[in-house]
Amino acid sequence: MNEPVQEIVQYIEAGRDRFIADLKEWLAIPSVSGDPAYATEVRRSAGWLAEYLRGQGFPTVEIWDTPGLPAVYAEWPAADPSAPTVLVYGHHDVQPVEPLDEWDTAPFEPVEKDGRLIGRGASDDKGQVFFHTLGIRAALAASGADAPPVTVKLLVEGEEESGSVHFAGLLRDHRDRLGCDAIVISDTTMWAADVPSMCTGMRGLTEAEVTLRGPSSDLHSGSFGGAVPNPLHAMATLMAALHDADGRVTLPGFYDDVVPLTDEERALFAKLPFDEAEWLRTAGGSRAAYGEKGYTTLERVWARPTAEINGMWGGHTGPGGKTIVPREAHAKISFRLVAGQDPAKVQQAFRDWVAANTPYGVEAEVHIPGGGVRPCFSPIDSPGVTAARRAMERAFGHEVLFTREGGSGPEADLADILDAPLIFVAVGLDDDRIHAPNEKVEVSLLLKGAETAAYLWEELAAALR
Repeated sequence: MNEPVQEIVQYIEAGRDRFIADLKEWLAIPSVSGDPAYATEVRRSAGWLAEYLRGQGFPTVEIWDTPGLPAVYAEWPAADPSAPTVLVYGHHDVQPVEPLDEWDTAPFEPVEKDGRLIGRGASDDKGQVFFHTLGIRAALAASGADAPPVTVKLLVEGEEESGSVHFAGLLRDHRDRLGCDAIVISDTTMWAADVPSMCTGMRGLTEAEVTLRGPSSDLHSGSFGGAVPNPLHAMATLMAALHDADGRVTLPGFYDDVVPLTDEERALFAKLPFDEAEWLRTAGGSRAAYGEKGYTTLERVWARPTAEINGMWGGHTGPGGKTIVPREAHAKISFRLVAGQDPAKVQQAFRDWVAANTPYGVEAEVHIPGGGVRPCFSPIDSPGVTAARRAMERAFGHEVLFTREGGSGPEADLADILDAPLIFVAVGLDDDRIHAPNEKVEVSLLLKGAETAAYLWEELAAALR
């Protein structure tokens, strides 16, 4: 271990208790963005973070208002004006805490116990935003410099947990201020505490609701059954036709834009210690893995698009029999999208497919709520990802593998509007119980995150020039 690395580790270890105490103070603010009753607390959270970042040495710190809830922006310019610029994205709002009776501790009275920090936002995402502050201070202390080797910008959103409704507008309004060469996302997870990994993509999402209408009222099945179209029969047939025998989605053109997995990505996924039987137990005790033929379970949930029937209903669903031909039937469908796919294009393909496959005598209506969420993706061989992987391997002392995630967020807007590549650097775990009672984060991993961040800036300074 060379001397600067020793100094970074020593600085982080020496600052551990102060770091955790400060993080607890921030976690105690109930910044629940999805509940209007907590809007004042979200604003208080932004104010707390802004003041903290000023105290950490950021020369520029601002609170950016939106038509909803505020974001925090901070900037620390590099000493070299020609150095690359890196934007770090995270969010300071949190999920609601209900059901309260399932918490072992008060959700906004954070507790450190058995090496874990427990409280809402500990992992998602205040803890992961916070490790960057310790990392940058450690890097500066070790180098003796007054400024990082890259210009570091922070953008910490206040509405991520309520859909990032105003985030794209915020990015467009401040595009000039946010210009950067790469975007670091610290809002994902690693494979395991002893298997460090980097996420390289998140699936997008679009949804639809289908209504099929037949007769103008429910009909007596003895008088009309078998003689007029039954909307529920038609819906069952339509939904069954959404996949073929190999588990592939049958919408024409659905796979045309999908960025395929490379052989290297598939090989790296295969190196992860994945226990399918254990995974099935976590999947509600599912009895078998299922999906698109030719792909592993991890490949299916991370890198292949899907169509899921989320609900179907119509006709009589109450106690006892009611012998009718129902007048209408309904279904809700969601599509998880992967790199290359456009929600608007999939929406139109689904409308066209429903129109083409609805039987004569049945009227179809497709309702699509909103524009959907676009997928995002970072090639594993990009300069930024390669540099971040080196930084993470220096901190963890292990080979860093790659994952993707099945969820979705505002990352695609960041990449598109700011025209910069994404780099996912995070230390959360799948068992951190984010969005659930008893959310926690491993303190040792937060400190490894800080160490990774300390190495990250010099790695990116060399890689992005």
